[in-house]
Amino acid sequence: MEDLLKNHLFAAHAIAAAGSVTLGTAVTHPLDTLKTLIQVGAGSGKPLVAAQVLGGVRSITGDLGLYYGFGWSTLGRISGLAARFGVYELLTAFYKDGREDNYVHVSEALLAGIAAGAVEAVMSTPFELFKLRAQVTAAVHLPASSSVTANQVNTPVIARFMHGCTLDKKAWDHTIELLSPLSKKHPNMVSALKEYPWMLTGSGRPPAVYDVKRPLSIISLEGWNALWRGLRPSVVRDSIFCGVFFSGWQFLHIGMLEQKAIEMNPPPRSIEEIGPVSPLAASLAAGVSGSLAAAASHCFDTAKSRSQCTVVPKYVSIERKLLRWKQPGYWIERASGIHPSDRNYLFRGIWLRMACSGLASFAIVGSYFLSVEHLVPR
Repeated sequence: MEDLLKNHLFAAHAIAAAGSVTLGTAVTHPLDTLKTLIQVGAGSGKPLVAAQVLGGVRSITGDLGLYYGFGWSTLGRISGLAARFGVYELLTAFYKDGREDNYVHVSEALLAGIAAGAVEAVMSTPFELFKLRAQVTAAVHLPASSSVTANQVNTPVIARFMHGCTLDKKAWDHTIELLSPLSKKHPNMVSALKEYPWMLTGSGRPPAVYDVKRPLSIISLEGWNALWRGLRPSVVRDSIFCGVFFSGWQFLHIGMLEQKAIEMNPPPRSIEEIGPVSPLAASLAAGVSGSLAAAASHCFDTAKSRSQCTVVPKYVSIERKLLRWKQPGYWIERASGIHPSDRNYLFRGIWLRMACSGLASFAIVGSYFLSVEHLVPR
């Protein structure tokens, strides 16, 4: 009976957690889509504004375009938050071992959050890649005749290397013209050229990101390593985010407990006698901490988004390894995965991410407490 009760409690908490994450993602996904499009669309010209991006998405894919990639985002958040809170609770339990009070210092919450963020980044990076490429598709106008068979001659080799890519017919014809002075002893030179991956687009350039958005297409063209593209900025981003989030949340939580203790008569002798704070207060503390953490880690989020929005075929990655290609920039940029060309764009969309993170943290924590109150028997 005791084991059955424990299993019921675990299932209730798991359902409450998954439901709260889904709700938080649904509420904030349009903001995340606008933030992502501002980040990847940044250029040397005038910065994009949210109203401009919103109008572009609505004119191309309608209001539904704001929810492109919602499924991948939900899966990524569920797995990422499970890793984040699981590692954090494990480390803080180690810190609290042997103490009389169930108490965690702010510095300990910071260190535990940094470790939890690194694990979360590894878990959620592939889902974020799929989500980002789906979001980019929401702002791209695809002509009605852009089906796979409309403008390309599909060969088995092309289909094997890259599913769903549209051949650039004009660029391909231009390439054939440039190669026309070469010897034509080969019985079928055009078909032979199509056997090489770098000729898939007919121009030698990698395909557009919206043509390589499905998991099978990404793996077949870019390889399995592409699923963790942007991992370095993701690890730095999530480590900073979780460190600031948990330390800020713990700081506010301690302040609320002290305020609650002042109003108690007689004064409590330990933290256990104070009792928990209200769910609303905990949700507000989580929302404020989430906004501050998003501001502190936003530049690495931009670097991650711009890195994942780049298609790098497998043959290019192999060439870079053979040539021992090193990423340009200062050592701190190479270590954190920031490309030097992105220096002027690192803080684009910061207000949207702060609002998205704060609102998501508030919604997730609040709905979780509310769900647990109804699902878990007292």
